Amino acid sequence: MTQVDMRPQAGDTVSGASSVESGVREKGLGGNSVGLVGNAVIGISTVAPVYCLTATLGPTVGEVGLQMPAIFLAGFLPMLLVAFAYRELNKAVPDCGTSFTWSVKAFGPRVGWMCGWGLLVATIVVLSNLAGVATSFFYLLLGELTGSADVAALDDNKAAHILTTLAFIAVATAISYRGITATKWVQYALVGLQLAVLVMFVYMALTKSDEVANSIDFSWSWMNPFGVESFAAFTAGLSLSIFIYWGWDACLSVNEESTGSAKTPGRAAMLAMVVIVVSYLMVAIAAQMYAGVGEKGTGLGNPETSDNVFAVLAEPIMGSGMGILLFVAVVASAAASLQTTFIPVARTALAMSTYQAMPASFAKVHPRFKTPGRATVVAGVATGVFYSVMTLVSENVLVDTIYALGLMICFYYAITAFACVWYFRGELRHSLRNLMIKGIFPGVGALMLTAVFGQTLYDMWDPAYGSGGSLFGVGSVFVIGVGLLLLGAVIMIVMQRRSPAFFRGEVLTTDTPALVVED
Repeated sequence: MTQVDMRPQAGDTVSGASSVESGVREKGLGGNSVGLVGNAVIGISTVAPVYCLTATLGPTVGEVGLQMPAIFLAGFLPMLLVAFAYRELNKAVPDCGTSFTWSVKAFGPRVGWMCGWGLLVATIVVLSNLAGVATSFFYLLLGELTGSADVAALDDNKAAHILTTLAFIAVATAISYRGITATKWVQYALVGLQLAVLVMFVYMALTKSDEVANSIDFSWSWMNPFGVESFAAFTAGLSLSIFIYWGWDACLSVNEESTGSAKTPGRAAMLAMVVIVVSYLMVAIAAQMYAGVGEKGTGLGNPETSDNVFAVLAEPIMGSGMGILLFVAVVASAAASLQTTFIPVARTALAMSTYQAMPASFAKVHPRFKTPGRATVVAGVATGVFYSVMTLVSENVLVDTIYALGLMICFYYAITAFACVWYFRGELRHSLRNLMIKGIFPGVGALMLTAVFGQTLYDMWDPAYGSGGSLFGVGSVFVIGVGLLLLGAVIMIVMQRRSPAFFRGEVLTTDTPALVVED
């Protein structure tokens, strides 16, 4: 007896009878536009390793101390397990709606809609933070280049900061509107610059670690996650760690535009994650050895500098001349990610609109650029409004939204991983590979993220969580995270009245794959 795999293979398009039977539809995106390397670059660029490190090294040390490298590894594990789910689901249903489409087909329209909303709102939060960090380092860079403290201090002017951030968002929106291949070589250069500067930073930090008073020697105990003092501190650190890996799934959002749509995006995601985790561990260990985890001066635990560690360490480690490269790398990291992060949000909105889960206007694809133009522009506007409002309401918006972001990432990643187990449940007994890759790995990853989601939800009720802000005695991180998810539930109820066909399961069907037949 032989087995024949009936799933779409590399290069196949999801159309014809299979599309009609499952409800999967063509979107009009430009096919065969991105290869393996380009896809991996999109994943790395969206993660924005330099930006993530400068924004989370301090807060992570504040939660777990010397165990920061262990937490980075612990955060990588559920991401790796979830990546298997994405890869297998993409092989079966290569659709740019990714988490939304797959969770609808596994669990039905309401769970799928909320999963898609989790991705959308998480991406908007990330976009706003990326733009804010790009602005801060832009003025720091100008201050270094001009030698003027007044220029650098413009970042502290709220009006100037918001206007500059909106300008960054507008430029990134315009570039994304023109298509994913419009700036391919620019993305290659920006990602290459980031990785090169990180290697230089690590080398110089290690060679100078014996020259400063706060330096500490490397210890293998740093790699032990059980060395964290409490479970609450562990989950808080893990939530931050999960945030710094977020974005690799952008590789899957361009599956309909990739060469070999069923296989290339999954391979690119794995490649991107390996590069990212190696970079994070190198920087975490080197920075900890050089600066220590103290709460004064250049110590990584200093609360006054925790949200922007590289701004403090650039000159001591790399010198006044080379240190500017670190500022350039952060600006490049945030700006490059700002452009590529529009990819998943726009394509998820496109898919949701195509399947009548969102207003039909989001389904418009530009006839020349082959991009979801309306969805991209609306995402840019939403990002600008969100960042402006949050900046005016909270002085600690960057820290609080990063903490809240971990909650939303866990939410939609966990649903997607559970969807993989349920969608392929009929295949798990066919082979050991199916059991492990489609069942156990995604299931364990989903359970880990669910545990982090639950513990974080409990912890963030306390106003002391995050920046310490509160609203009516409830922690501001809780208000941001839960409030945004509840907003999605309200919008879903409205859409259910406007588009009943989708919510009755008539547009995108809930099914299990009849993928393997015996001859």
